[in-house]
Amino acid sequence: MIGVIGGTGFYEFLENAREVTVDTPFGNPSAPLTVGSVGGIEVAFLPRHGRDHQFPPHMVPYRANLWALKEAGVDRIISPTAAGSLAHDYEPGHLVVSDQLVDRTWGRPSTFYEGPRTVHVSFADPYCPELRPLAVDSIRAVGATVHERGTMVVIQGPRFSTRAESRWYAGQGWEVIGMTQAPEAMLARELEMCFVNIAVITDYDVGVEGDIPPVSHAAVIERFEATLGTLKEAVKTLIPLAARTPRACPCATALSTAGG
Repeated sequence: MIGVIGGTGFYEFLENAREVTVDTPFGNPSAPLTVGSVGGIEVAFLPRHGRDHQFPPHMVPYRANLWALKEAGVDRIISPTAAGSLAHDYEPGHLVVSDQLVDRTWGRPSTFYEGPRTVHVSFADPYCPELRPLAVDSIRAVGATVHERGTMVVIQGPRFSTRAESRWYAGQGWEVIGMTQAPEAMLARELEMCFVNIAVITDYDVGVEGDIPPVSHAAVIERFEATLGTLKEAVKTLIPLAARTPRACPCATALSTAGG
């Protein structure tokens, strides 16, 4: 089964959809899973921020979300997000298949192993090396501009960055900025699920050189919705590719070298 974590606009492409409630040791997920099919492939969809967008980024029940997807039988996750750009050539409307992640969040539970068992999973490459090229191909297939790599710096939110913070992130050579990939990606790795991010660039962050006005939530939503149709087509194209590709990646055996 393929999992999709995203916004509410993804409900509509599922066929024969049904609601599935999953109990987890970490409380309720953001919403019940919606399980249906895309081109004959079973898909479990979960709205990251809840059906009414009631969970801000720092309050999303990430552990419950990932646990529920694993319990439902998901082994590969597609995780679309809105993101800001920290580089001029990563333009609003472009899509990015992130390859690296920098965690600048705090206070978010980021592991399933809090003792007595402790594990140390490898996270050198946060995103699945098998899913990333498939995502790039899928985006190209629907005619969108795609960047094959990008470092996603994940900030705590819900506020946007100061100019000084943004300039620092850009100065490190990081390309995109968002609020939700950590701890989402780390938790997927602990559950040995493959995980890929497709970031929709909605704006230039305020640290990008030039006359860049401060971003607003309304502007982010407007740009994301304008790109949503293309993003959904890319995800629909990716789902059968991901489902039909045998898992031979390190994600599938992450715990085998994690100790504990």
